[in-house]
Amino acid sequence: MKKYALIGHPLGHSMSPLIHEKLFALSGISDAEYELIDIDPADLKDSRQLLEGLCGLNVTIPHKQAVIELVDELGESALRYNSVNCIRNDGEKLTGYNTDCDGFLRSVQSLPIGGKVIILGCGGVGRMIAIETALHGGDITLAVIPQDVKNAELLAAEIKEKCPGASVKIEDISAVSKSCDLLINATPVGMYPKTGACAVSDSVIEAAGSVFDVIYNPTETLLMKKARALGKTAIGGAAMLVYQAVKAHELWYGGEFRTEDIAVIIGEVEKSVDAMNK
Repeated sequence: MKKYALIGHPLGHSMSPLIHEKLFALSGISDAEYELIDIDPADLKDSRQLLEGLCGLNVTIPHKQAVIELVDELGESALRYNSVNCIRNDGEKLTGYNTDCDGFLRSVQSLPIGGKVIILGCGGVGRMIAIETALHGGDITLAVIPQDVKNAELLAAEIKEKCPGASVKIEDISAVSKSCDLLINATPVGMYPKTGACAVSDSVIEAAGSVFDVIYNPTETLLMKKARALGKTAIGGAAMLVYQAVKAHELWYGGEFRTEDIAVIIGEVEKSVDAMNK
């Protein structure tokens, strides 16, 4: 039996087993199993042998940086973010990758990330999204709460270092008034169970061409509901969650998948999340 796993701490309910089992099934692989392995941060440094016993694994908080010490090599994406969420074991070495960026890019491939983009938040996922957007030519506004201005300034500097010539501005999230081609929510505002919250005013949503929300629970946030009510395209975080897993399978064993099959899995994840909240 080929063993794969997600490591993190603490590990509560996760969509990963559902997603990966369906991807293995699509690939015709019947001798693979995917499990959740809770590793206390204090024990991670002694986990190399455990990792070597897996054909591939995913990594979640709080191990995404610490696990770097346990791998032999880093892919370009992991080097770019100094963060690993996927490890490939080819039998000779462990290679770390960051597939979150692939998940994001594939989720928004129909959206204008090369246009005027307002990104709400500048934390871990916001940082990745901002850098990827800059690398794809986006004119970025980082909309943040006052206490995050310093972090936003550091991110803006990092973006300009990684992508010379990038356009990056910083605004208070409560004062955003400009129009944009794409509005991205990279904050937890609107996440279950506080589903009645929305990070920006209705006028900001009205002035946006389209919306992407990293939140996948609920599957339709209040931000997305408001955007769709205005006839705008709004995509939720389930797509990003599934596509980062798709990239992992491509790395682990060269998996190939049809877009329509992945769309079915995204729908099944959304149904599972909705059922979980009832």
